[in-house]
Amino acid sequence: MSDTSRPHDVIEVIGARENNLKGFSLQIPKRALTVFTGVSGSGKSSLVFGTIAAESQRMINETYSAFLQGFMPSLSRPEVEDLQGLTAAIVVNQERLGANSRSTVGTVTDVNTLLRILFSRIGEPQIGGPQAFSFNVASASGAGAVSFERGGEKTKERREFSITGGMCPRCEGRGQINDIDVAQLIDESLSLNQGAITVPGYKAGGWSVRYYSESGFFDPDKPVRDYSEQERHDLLHREPEKVKMSGINMTYQGLVPQVRKSMLAKDRDAMQPHIRAFVDRAVTFVACPECEGTRLSAFTRSVTVQGRNIAEVCAMQLSDLAGWLRELEVPGVAPLRASLLETVEHFIEIGLGYLSLDRPAGTLSGGEAQRVKMIRHLGSALTDITYVFDEPTIGLHPHDIDRMNTMLLRLRDKGNTVLVVEHKPETIEIADHVVDLGPRAGEAGGELCFEGTVAQLRGSDTLTGRHLDYRAQVKDQVRTASGEMQIRGARRNNLRAVDVDIPTGVLTVITGVAGSGKSTLIEGSLAGREGVTFIDQSGIKGSSRSNPATYTGLLEPIRKAFAKANGVKPALFSANSEGACPTCGGAGVIYTELGVMETVASPCEDCEGRRFRREVLAYTLGDEHSGAKNISEVLNLSVDQAQAFFSAGAARVPAAMKILTRLSDVGLGYLRLGQPLNTLSGGERQRIKLATKMADPGGVYVLDEPTTGLHLADVANLLGLLDRLVDSGTSVVVIEHHQAVMAHADWIIDMGPGAGSDGGRVVFTGTPAQLIAQAQTLTAQHLARYVAG
Repeated sequence: MSDTSRPHDVIEVIGARENNLKGFSLQIPKRALTVFTGVSGSGKSSLVFGTIAAESQRMINETYSAFLQGFMPSLSRPEVEDLQGLTAAIVVNQERLGANSRSTVGTVTDVNTLLRILFSRIGEPQIGGPQAFSFNVASASGAGAVSFERGGEKTKERREFSITGGMCPRCEGRGQINDIDVAQLIDESLSLNQGAITVPGYKAGGWSVRYYSESGFFDPDKPVRDYSEQERHDLLHREPEKVKMSGINMTYQGLVPQVRKSMLAKDRDAMQPHIRAFVDRAVTFVACPECEGTRLSAFTRSVTVQGRNIAEVCAMQLSDLAGWLRELEVPGVAPLRASLLETVEHFIEIGLGYLSLDRPAGTLSGGEAQRVKMIRHLGSALTDITYVFDEPTIGLHPHDIDRMNTMLLRLRDKGNTVLVVEHKPETIEIADHVVDLGPRAGEAGGELCFEGTVAQLRGSDTLTGRHLDYRAQVKDQVRTASGEMQIRGARRNNLRAVDVDIPTGVLTVITGVAGSGKSTLIEGSLAGREGVTFIDQSGIKGSSRSNPATYTGLLEPIRKAFAKANGVKPALFSANSEGACPTCGGAGVIYTELGVMETVASPCEDCEGRRFRREVLAYTLGDEHSGAKNISEVLNLSVDQAQAFFSAGAARVPAAMKILTRLSDVGLGYLRLGQPLNTLSGGERQRIKLATKMADPGGVYVLDEPTTGLHLADVANLLGLLDRLVDSGTSVVVIEHHQAVMAHADWIIDMGPGAGSDGGRVVFTGTPAQLIAQAQTLTAQHLARYVAG
């Protein structure tokens, strides 16, 4: 029997306990814009994504048959007593788009699909259907048996078929071919037996090298530089052929095709770090000479509409494509043109007019990816949907945040419930309702600190309320540069032969609207230089067993301390080595196959999810003063708790304290030592990388939007950290939109004036005070308003 006393205009959360949430209840108004605030780790994502959105999606999945559910992700019920008033939830998050190298902005938004139909209808000359314009479909022809029913009888006929696809045959629709630098594969002064092959995994005496040295094609003791032309060809380029080696029939092929097959067939991000470093060093990817990087065959590119082929249309900046579509007046395709134009205009409205449809999806930032995902919902006729956004202002200049706010309000005004996890005051300001969690992070968070209007939040005594009007001030005196790094003639992407000097020994901030060329300038011109460390928000590679303790090297001194205190081997205190629970192999969970249903992971009954052997868990570290703990209990501590544990008494471990202090300095005191790395946000990943690099100060650090995921109160701590890095002798270059970081800089380089083809130039260099006084660029205007309050 339903409870008719419950209100129908709210989402009611009762007893939320997911992760660190402390069992609170609240009501969230429907068809309103609610912003969730609080420090990193306070429980915002646990409430919005882990509870509300997760339960909505789980309940929708349960309406499908068991067979269909087998193809869907398995979602467990969140830790909450009750949820009422849920509507269908659409999560628009920061996950990067398209690890597949074939994914582009056009393919992930379905704009390419509409364009292919357009060209197949009105392109000249006519060559076939929409697939003739797809770089993912190859042309093919042949014959085969076809079964069908005629006159009530089943029959078979052999029929010829022909498929006209648009794929370039040379690069198979990738747009690139790879060229391997042979000098990176072999040391010609050495023989094969001396280690001439320098490819990772090819050790002299090992099977990979014996494959060549025992082939009989050359003398394995002769230096490669003395090879004849034929021997050199056999070693490097010989095509695959059957040979007998050590009495075994083998397929022999030269080193270049072998490396291409074994290493370059894999996605770069899936490679081991040392393999990835080798590939970056040895392989050059160049535009396919046959299709000129367009991915499409010459046959397909011969078809034009208004003088442009589909490759040229996809290469246009979207703001220019909108103009091209407006000029296209062909009555027969008017609805198709209108749909295309509407979608392209959404790109422009949301600040992505500088992109092109052929832009690889994997190159989009997290913020750009989130906005691209948002586009498909702007034209939707659905109402009473719950849209959930994770920091939608990431990667946005203050100028662009206004447009994002307009999009969020438009979704609300269509009759939808909009839930936004956000730190930027500009977006908090437009909320109908604010939910503030805290008061701090981790175990010190998970409480409902405030709910109400923005005006009420400003008058509250919460951390968010106190910092909502926080403004960093321009320094009275800036540091003097100790030198400079020169960039000359930078032309990558939209850069206009940029010449600029980046000072060293100071804090330099690179600013400009999204798409102005900031990251292109710095990543393309500084990354890879000697002494330059690029610390971004990309994923941290490693298995599901990786955690902050293993990544930072913290686990090593902890294992040694446990081993010394108990008189046993350090390997016992690794869940990836001798200490692993034999039942679950140190994973902490057991996976159960359920046929068509999703595989279920359940805690290991032997170790109760603690990952270690029972006898290992009997060993402890510490005394009555610190409280003795086993290795599993230590890995369950937060960084702040671990600092207290390892700072004194029998548990004192100075080497661990150095690493813990760095983690705390970057604002990660709430992270658990054993928390899986794949659960970290982009901002958390960047800060854990920074904490690891801080062990060796000096050189140049380049940070890409380090304020991502930071609460207003934590931005001040970040500025203090950046100051300490510079004062310790490290030059710091920050790509950033946050005005507090701009104001705090010693030197600013402003890119623009606009995005895409309207950007790519340096429009200002100087101190923040000089930028504000000049007040001509978009950055200058917003920074001037910011410091004025």
